[in-house]
Amino acid sequence: MKRALILVLMLAACRDEVAQAVDPITLTDEAIGHYCQMNLNEHPGPKAQVHLEGLPGAPLFFSQVRDAIAYSRLPEQSHTILAIWVNDMGAPGATWEVPGPANWIDAKTAHFVVGSAREGGMGAPELVPFSDAATARDFADQHGGTVMDLAEVPDSAVIAPVADVDPVGDSADDEDFKDRLRALSQRNEG
Repeated sequence: MKRALILVLMLAACRDEVAQAVDPITLTDEAIGHYCQMNLNEHPGPKAQVHLEGLPGAPLFFSQVRDAIAYSRLPEQSHTILAIWVNDMGAPGATWEVPGPANWIDAKTAHFVVGSAREGGMGAPELVPFSDAATARDFADQHGGTVMDLAEVPDSAVIAPVADVDPVGDSADDEDFKDRLRALSQRNEG
C-alpha cells in the first residue's frame, strides 16, 4: 500500500501541466457580444475577445474594444484573464464597417487611438487599435485623439458614462434585446 501511494504521488509530481491555448478565434457570424448579446458582425468598428482561465476555446467577444478593456478593469469579472485580442485596424483590408475576422493583435502590444471622433459598434467612444504606431498616428491626425499603449489608457476613457443621444430609444430594439435576454436565460436554465 505504501508503495502504491508513493507511486501515485510521484506520477502526480511528474505530470506536465498543459497550458490553456489562448490563440485568437476567427470571428464568425455566430460571435455574440458579451454585454449586448448581439451579433458582432452587425456592428461597425473594431472588436475584441477576452480569453479567461478555465474557459478554453470560448472567449468572451466584445462589440467594442472599449468594452473589453473596461471588463478587464472592473472588479466584477471573476476569472483570470489570459489574453485580450483586438482587431488591428491597420491590417490590409480592415475597414470601419468590416474590421476583419482574423486580424487580431495582442492588446498589450497594440497602439490605441484614444479620444478620436469615431464611435464604436455600440455608439460609444472607441479605443482604436493598431499594430503599427505610425499608422495609429496617421489615424489620429485624420480623426483626432491621442496614441497610447494599453497601460497609458486612463480608466475614464473606458469606464466613464456615455451620454445617451436618443433618450426615447427604439422600442423595436428594446424588444429585440429583451427577447435575446429571455433566450439566454432559458438556455442557461436548461
